[in-house]
Amino acid sequence: MICGYFISVLGIAMLAPAMLDLYHHDTNWSIFVSASVVAMFIGFSLFLSNRGKIKEISIRQAYLLTVLSWTSVGLLATIPFVFSGMSLTDALFEGFSGITTTGASVSSSIEKLPPSILLWRAVLNGLGGVGIVIFATALLPFLGIGGMQLFQRENSDVNEKFMPKISYMAKRIILVYVILIGLCLFSLKLAGMTWFDALCHSLSTISTSGSSTHNASIGAYNSSSIEWIIALFMFLGACPLAFFYNLIASHQFGQLRSGQVGAFIKILIFYVAIMWGWLSYNDIYTPLDALRQAVFTVISLTSSTGYASADYLQWGAFAATAALIFTLTGGCSGSTSGSVKIFRWQVIIAQLKRALITTTEPNRMLPLKVGKINVSSTAANSVVIFFMAYFFSIVIITTIVSLCGVDFLTAFSAVINCITNVGCTLSNNMSYADFSDTVKIILSFTMLLGRLEVMTVLVLLCKNFWQR
Repeated sequence: MICGYFISVLGIAMLAPAMLDLYHHDTNWSIFVSASVVAMFIGFSLFLSNRGKIKEISIRQAYLLTVLSWTSVGLLATIPFVFSGMSLTDALFEGFSGITTTGASVSSSIEKLPPSILLWRAVLNGLGGVGIVIFATALLPFLGIGGMQLFQRENSDVNEKFMPKISYMAKRIILVYVILIGLCLFSLKLAGMTWFDALCHSLSTISTSGSSTHNASIGAYNSSSIEWIIALFMFLGACPLAFFYNLIASHQFGQLRSGQVGAFIKILIFYVAIMWGWLSYNDIYTPLDALRQAVFTVISLTSSTGYASADYLQWGAFAATAALIFTLTGGCSGSTSGSVKIFRWQVIIAQLKRALITTTEPNRMLPLKVGKINVSSTAANSVVIFFMAYFFSIVIITTIVSLCGVDFLTAFSAVINCITNVGCTLSNNMSYADFSDTVKIILSFTMLLGRLEVMTVLVLLCKNFWQR
């Protein structure tokens, strides 16, 4: 039933590009109407045939439901791309890139894509962004993946009764999400974008996808005001959406100095200061332009958006290495961003600090704390397991891609950018369009693996999961 609901929403969303084609008197509207009919038929059939039969969901069912929902939506999202003339593997890559908010593309010339396809990519970003926030806020704490039990506490108000039900939670998350998209839309329009470009970029900015309507991304506009606006909303998209509602409801603005949001702000300031210093010291830009480029690039990579205002690979080896660090940092849990996430790094650093102390003072008993929160051994272990699974997956998938004939640097950068859902590349050697069909399929799986926090997918590959 739940899978049917998600597929039905996807089918309804397909009508938006169809209406755009009708407005422009383009005959391609039939592509999206046909795809919508297929998706809604499947979705409504699943929904109506199973309506009212779900009383409770076990942990095993929750794992299976999550992977099936995202996989089925990703597969059906490819239909408009296939009908528009793309090969099946290219369409598969574009579909999963959109719904996982990775933002990577196999198109060699984005400007030549029909407006309806560009809008469809943005709509997929919007659906995937809000979907992953609800998934991370409602389901991951229940599953206990990667220490998300801690995040459940951070999203509670002083009475710990904030958002007790998923439906209640989803309404408020969607409300904040839509408000942010609306604010970004009107801001970009005022800054000089067309309504169409502003809509596509607002959807991909708040969802931290980074899909653009231009090959040169944000750099195509050559506008400092647009870059500052997008940098601001990329940052907001990388913060927990439930946090904003909680902040307004409780009026406790001191939360900005504590928790993962406070840590995220401090890390961004530190990263920007380093990159600003590098750009200024090497006279790559004037101090003011260096600040703008540093802020934009750091927020873009750390939030896993992947927008580009300039080619940072030309800034030197240090900048390219720093970009990799920014990419692996990630935004906040409960946000639309991908990658490792700030709070997991906080837990790992707290464990390292405690280990350094107990090494010289083995009899000393120290609680594991992140800020004011005591971290249980179960939560700490789940974070460690997540790190092991995450980086082990990177090694294995990079090896597999290399075996397909891709050089190591290109394979490594592609896997990193897909599993972190950043989408941009760290190598000038190849683009995603140059990969073989096999590699594209592997990278499509990698996007889904990263978007669903790795463990959600890997647990289904275990033999014990399918045994009663």
